[in-house]
Amino acid sequence: MTIHKEGYKTILIAFLFVAALILAFNDVLKNQTWFHFGLYAFCLWFIIMIIRFFRSPKRTFTGEEKVIMCPADGKIVVIERTIEPEYFKDERIQVSIFMSATNVHVNWFPVGGEIVYYYYHPGKHLVAFNPKASLENERATTVIQTNDHKKILVRQIAGAMARRIKCYPKVGEPVTQGEELGFIKFGSRVDLLLPVDTKLEITLNQKVTGKKTIIGRLA
Repeated sequence: MTIHKEGYKTILIAFLFVAALILAFNDVLKNQTWFHFGLYAFCLWFIIMIIRFFRSPKRTFTGEEKVIMCPADGKIVVIERTIEPEYFKDERIQVSIFMSATNVHVNWFPVGGEIVYYYYHPGKHLVAFNPKASLENERATTVIQTNDHKKILVRQIAGAMARRIKCYPKVGEPVTQGEELGFIKFGSRVDLLLPVDTKLEITLNQKVTGKKTIIGRLA
């Protein structure tokens, strides 16, 4: 387990904030009281939670070419057929994974292939489990074409707390299944838009683990 590179600046700011807070209260209240001990406990908890949020686990995944790997930790909150309006403009199976603030927030490529589309959308910051979040929130859309010419859309969606989405690879680049796609800071969601003949292996409200759970298999 390591700290993700996206966390270095935030963790440093958190440390400086905690240090300034403690120094300010110690300057105002010279004598140590139960309030001070409560403040120290809160600051310790705060730092631990910030560090924990940016953890980056080392995981391996041995899949097959037609296997769709889970791209994120969290809970399945949507499984439905829908019209995807941005890229495909036809019917797809949508699988949405909600990530709480306690989940790992690294995102991984669910399949290998080539990136054929990427677009970043600025937007609102509705709670990530809101159905409107897929089309109204800040989000980044990436489409991967597999070696069998199947296309999978991955949409990273910012939540009410999230204010930054990172997606690393670029259009035209080859990617490997399980390679890091990006990172979303704080509570957020990942949508998968899959071919309608995909054979799903997950259920609604199931807790899933990135690079471990199998979402389904391409026909």
